[in-house]
Amino acid sequence: MMAVTILGNNSALPAFDRHPTAQIVTLDEHLFLVDCGEGTQMQMAKYKIRRSKIQHIFISHLHGDHYFGLIGLLTSMGLLGRELDLHLYAPADLLTIINLQLKVADTLLPYPLHFHPLETGVLVENDKFRVTAFATSHRIPCWGFRFDQVKAPRKVNPEKAIQHEVPAIFYDRLKWGEDYRTKTGALIPNEWVTDPAPAPHSYAYSADTCYNESLIEAVKGVDLLYHETTYLKDLAERAAKRFHCTTHEAATIASKAKVGRLLIGHFSSKYEKLQQFEDEAREVFENTQLALEGTTYRILK
Repeated sequence: MMAVTILGNNSALPAFDRHPTAQIVTLDEHLFLVDCGEGTQMQMAKYKIRRSKIQHIFISHLHGDHYFGLIGLLTSMGLLGRELDLHLYAPADLLTIINLQLKVADTLLPYPLHFHPLETGVLVENDKFRVTAFATSHRIPCWGFRFDQVKAPRKVNPEKAIQHEVPAIFYDRLKWGEDYRTKTGALIPNEWVTDPAPAPHSYAYSADTCYNESLIEAVKGVDLLYHETTYLKDLAERAAKRFHCTTHEAATIASKAKVGRLLIGHFSSKYEKLQQFEDEAREVFENTQLALEGTTYRILK
């Protein structure tokens, strides 16, 4: 299962009860935090996100609305007794900032924090998922992230599992293709008690950027694309000067990249109402939705 939960959908200034950028990507049993604007940990508490399950954090760039909530989250994890390793992928200068904040506060994190300077290419990969980074076109160095499910879990058939006396405690292992051996030594092949896995899912997060067709290759064919849409189409000139996108520009990227669905966010605090963003984007790419805070968008085929 792959899904995206929106914690913050606004741009630089919190406004109209909208918060700076942050979202949780769920991939089977894994949780990934993508960007961490001010107030992120409060949003996590509000929407019942378990901080202890996050092992990887991705920060797209060093504009404050994308990382000002990070040091609070890192120290809160320590205060809550975290011991598990935490991996942070971010622009190299963020490590200096974090170390300074911890130093002046005389704070030592009780868990291993592994810092990985961002660069284009594969960031983390195993037999279940792969996360890659790609450059966007913003005023300072900025990256987007693509999450690919390498291997989708098979579906356990409970009736067949019970019939063959496979205990429920083994079901998670069945999902990943293991056979089961009974107490008497009999082998129960995996395909006897499971159904085939669905096609792997994919999600791309395109962080702050002006319109740039070089992004098309990086996000091509994903099931769900999140693309910033800071302004409505009538402010295309302002968007370009500030290295941001409009509704039509984001939708054009989605259309040319042949993605399954488009999710738009990073709304300017200039706008109180958001429906026009969706309406305009759908003029170019019909399968578009607003990224609304507290909403989880499941990726289905």
